[in-house]
Amino acid sequence: MKTILFLTIAATASLVHADVNWPEFRGPRGDGSSDSMGLPVEMGEGKNVKWKTPVAGKAWSSPVVWGKQVWVTTATENGKELGVVCLDLESGKVIRDTKLFDVAEPQFCHKFNSYGSPTPVIEEGRIYVSFGSPGIAALDTATGKVLWERRDFVCNHFRGAGSSPVLWKNLLILPFDGSDFQYIVALDKTTGKTVWKVDRSIDFKDIQPDGKPEADGDWRKGFATPHVTEFGGQPMVISSGAKAHYAYEPATGKELWRFEERGAHSAASRPVVAGGIAYFPIGFGKKQVIALKLGGTGLLDDSAVLWRSSKSAPNKPSVCFDGKRVYVIDDAGVAGALDPATGTDVWRERVGGNHSASPLLADGRVYFFSEEGKVTVIAASDKFEKLAEGKFDEGFMASPAVSGKALLLRTKTAVYRVEQ
Repeated sequence: MKTILFLTIAATASLVHADVNWPEFRGPRGDGSSDSMGLPVEMGEGKNVKWKTPVAGKAWSSPVVWGKQVWVTTATENGKELGVVCLDLESGKVIRDTKLFDVAEPQFCHKFNSYGSPTPVIEEGRIYVSFGSPGIAALDTATGKVLWERRDFVCNHFRGAGSSPVLWKNLLILPFDGSDFQYIVALDKTTGKTVWKVDRSIDFKDIQPDGKPEADGDWRKGFATPHVTEFGGQPMVISSGAKAHYAYEPATGKELWRFEERGAHSAASRPVVAGGIAYFPIGFGKKQVIALKLGGTGLLDDSAVLWRSSKSAPNKPSVCFDGKRVYVIDDAGVAGALDPATGTDVWRERVGGNHSASPLLADGRVYFFSEEGKVTVIAASDKFEKLAEGKFDEGFMASPAVSGKALLLRTKTAVYRVEQ
């Protein structure tokens, strides 16, 4: 009897410390970390795969999980049809496959991107999906009914949308950084009505270091997902645009500070915040990871930068932080661990492949997912130690999700539940 009681308590404790829901891009904390224990180390096509469900179209959004549902957005390769797919967490069965928007004349989308790249955000009873300016919608997760939609935001995404929405209290917050307009908005999540809309404040009409004036396009474009945090008792939305990183008051949209990066553009990574420091890659054109000190006001100067590192600095994948080391992987498959106080290398090693998906930190391990379908699992430690390597049929553009002891992985053609 005592043994049964002990096992029951232990099982309950493990559930308390497990991430059952994965509500947004990079999870419940927005930083790619999970509290779950017992996640699989070894995996691959046919290995520790509980189910695999093909998903039609071309869309790079990451899975989100709530209760017994797994959701992803979908899009036809030509961008004329945009929708959502809901899967049963236990079986992988398709519960719902719903077209949300018809687009008569889709914007241009670079072949490397997709028309369904932004990840939804989900909460009890509702999911909020965004395709950028082509359409935003809120759905009832029980019935699939569309509760509201918006199709009036003007933004030329230039190479395709990438920024995912986030929730803060009653607000759905989403940036629009295009070649024509650059702004961030907050919508009432219940009605979809605009609560505030703020233009990016940086002046794009300056001269680049090479002497050439800036043009529309990449120098104005952004793909990054914002992050809501708190510093000194003050909530703030940290949002990377093109050539600048901002903090806003989430209730009003008031700009709290701005930090400019003149040599970088098209930031794509979501910031990771810990101990009053924001860690993030700054964008294309100037490969660096920076540690930016929070707490300033107005236009910040370089005194706000704790450190910069160009080693293993990614353009697309976000970083992970375990309190001791900042883990990075660049687009060409060179991984590294950085000292969070100085930015110096703890270690650096090539794991191979090309990388767009952001890594996962869980159970003392870091998981990397390549565009060729390779999964590399390493120990989260001061030394590089490869624990396992597996291969899936198709590559990863989407970042992973976690539910309990299971990984929810989306390749270019399917969603998998991977579990020991």
